[in-house]
Amino acid sequence: MSRFSFNQITAKLWDLPEMIAGCVEAGVGQVALWREPVAEYGLARSAILVRDAGLTVTSLCRSGFFQAPEWFDDNRRAVDEAAALGTSVLVLVSGGLPEGSKDLAGAREHVADSIARLVPYAAEAGVTLAIEPLHPMYAADRCVINTWDQAMAIAEQHPVGQVGVAVDTYHLWWDDTVLEKIARAGERIAIYQLADWITPLPAGVLTGRGLPGDGCIQMRPFHDAVDKAGYTGAIEVEVMNDVLWQRPGREILAATIAGYRSVR
Repeated sequence: MSRFSFNQITAKLWDLPEMIAGCVEAGVGQVALWREPVAEYGLARSAILVRDAGLTVTSLCRSGFFQAPEWFDDNRRAVDEAAALGTSVLVLVSGGLPEGSKDLAGAREHVADSIARLVPYAAEAGVTLAIEPLHPMYAADRCVINTWDQAMAIAEQHPVGQVGVAVDTYHLWWDDTVLEKIARAGERIAIYQLADWITPLPAGVLTGRGLPGDGCIQMRPFHDAVDKAGYTGAIEVEVMNDVLWQRPGREILAATIAGYRSVR
């Protein structure tokens, strides 16, 4: 449990003060926060709340979306928010195709160029940009970076510690080559996230994640791969599920802890 981190989106409807209190009561020492609820509560207030509770923020989710016209300013704000919250990891979801475009290769080049432009600002703030490859079903509208190789090709253009890659079981489990590559990734692994793949997927597919142990992903090979790579950081459970979200926050946290323990 010392490595367990509760990702805020797993209990999306649980407001921040209650979530922090619930984690403290449950003996959870680490949380991953999301930009939108932090902004709703207030960045400064959120930072004080977490600090006074003695919790560590393992990552801030999420920035990126480089197809948006205002991407640069928004991403710099996200870096500032991560630094203010005391986390060194900002998760990047690259964004999909620009409106009206079918140029997937061009969109991927734009992501690489955008990250390169953002790196000096993030490095100055002490924030690592964690590129998260998303399952290919999200390529059109949410994330054009879909494989480990694509994410690593961008990360390796920059120093270790400035740009890394997020390992998310939900997005990578289908790739029969990924475990060996993760095991060789070393310090490029910026954060490790767990979620299970359940079927049938709901309409829209975004909220089709399950708690660890509830789906068809073998978690142990992922654990072994990140361990072999030398990753010793936080293990976040990040689940988006409409049914789960309807439960009380403390129930969700308890179920999340149970799921985490079941696959560790």
